[in-house]
Amino acid sequence: MDRVILTEKNFSRLKEFVKKEKGKEIVFSSADDELNRKVMEKLPIKIVLIPFGGRKDYSKQRNSGLNEVMAKIAKKNGISIGIDFDEIFYSKEKNRILSRLKQNIVLCNRLKVGMKFVFGKVKREESEIKNFFASLGAPTWMVRDCY
Repeated sequence: MDRVILTEKNFSRLKEFVKKEKGKEIVFSSADDELNRKVMEKLPIKIVLIPFGGRKDYSKQRNSGLNEVMAKIAKKNGISIGIDFDEIFYSKEKNRILSRLKQNIVLCNRLKVGMKFVFGKVKREESEIKNFFASLGAPTWMVRDCY
């Protein structure tokens, strides 16, 4: 199935793009948490890609871009949480990104929300991705469906 990645910041224009791309797997990506939640609640998308880089952590917790409310909305609407492998691989702050990813894995496992890898520049082998994901602590049901 063809994937379409949308990054529009205006919600009304985004609705028009989603209508045009009927029948395709729609991936939405935005660093704005409020827009992510609105899109998850109201639009028929399959994957929400939350970028980990460029976020400022709070004093007592990490800002991974996903919270329990958003995860429950994703579960209810059948939306998977996307992971950008290129962002992890090419980042200068790998330790922060990996810790945010581990936090999201724990949250998604607890609420039974799926996670999927989205590839940009370089497509990786399926076994390589699944081994990497399992090494981060992802359960087997999540690893099986991540590619």
